Amino acid sequence: MSRTVAEGFRSFLERLTPLQSQRDAAAKHRSSVEASLRNALPVRIFRETGSFQHGTGVRNHTDVDLLVSIARDRPGSSDTALAWVKDALESSFPYTRVRISRPTVVVEFAGGAETWEVLPGFLTNRGADGAPVYDIPGPSSGWLDSAPTVHLSYVTEINGKGGIKGGAKSLARLAKAWKYYNSVPISSFYLEMRAAKYMASESSFNPIFDICRLLEHLDEIKLASMLDPKGASGRFYACSSDAKGAEALSKVSTGATRARKALSAHLGGDEQTAFYYLDLLFGGNFPAR
Repeated sequence: MSRTVAEGFRSFLERLTPLQSQRDAAAKHRSSVEASLRNALPVRIFRETGSFQHGTGVRNHTDVDLLVSIARDRPGSSDTALAWVKDALESSFPYTRVRISRPTVVVEFAGGAETWEVLPGFLTNRGADGAPVYDIPGPSSGWLDSAPTVHLSYVTEINGKGGIKGGAKSLARLAKAWKYYNSVPISSFYLEMRAAKYMASESSFNPIFDICRLLEHLDEIKLASMLDPKGASGRFYACSSDAKGAEALSKVSTGATRARKALSAHLGGDEQTAFYYLDLLFGGNFPAR
């Protein structure tokens, strides 16, 4: 019996969810990563951030993100902070590739099968209501504000709204799957926050409608920077360079067109065509009908 579009999305979202074995493997490396950094740097606290922590990760494409709050005065250049972290990790893992990929230092365990992204942060006094705000390296240079606990709370709050329960994180996962399967050079955090903000004004979650409208919105606003919806930090940026921005915009436009064609076919009762365009949208990874 043929799948419906709704069944296709249910199957797809299940397939996108990281396996428990992947979570367990990541947990095994956390203690060694933290020990490496504590041995070389004065550390206030570690905070696991990103897709694994937020419940928006994509199977086989999710890095583990770790913010290390460094108990030193913030250096003038964020390059210096990244070098501190890179040097510490290279010293501990001499046979593992360690590289800087702003704003983080990337550690590629198991030949890259398990990747950690370590973000240096410096606690500021700018947080309201006790929420910690950190200076972190900017996407190309300089510093940006980051309030990881506030942003996680925002996504979780929207995700729990009546009528869309689970929808904000599901939409973020779909947006990230579109990114990974089409090699779009765009920030996963930006997609997650855009997905949550979009769902904040919705009363229900329907994947084929919402991924289409989200991509069309991103195309319409040309991936504009996003003001922190909680006011805890500054703006979030989609891409780390103009060149990546141009490539991402082109792929957003293509994605929005494919999503609209899938939705139009679905609304017209042509499920076969809807599945065809959904498969194109997700780089040949959407379930067959």
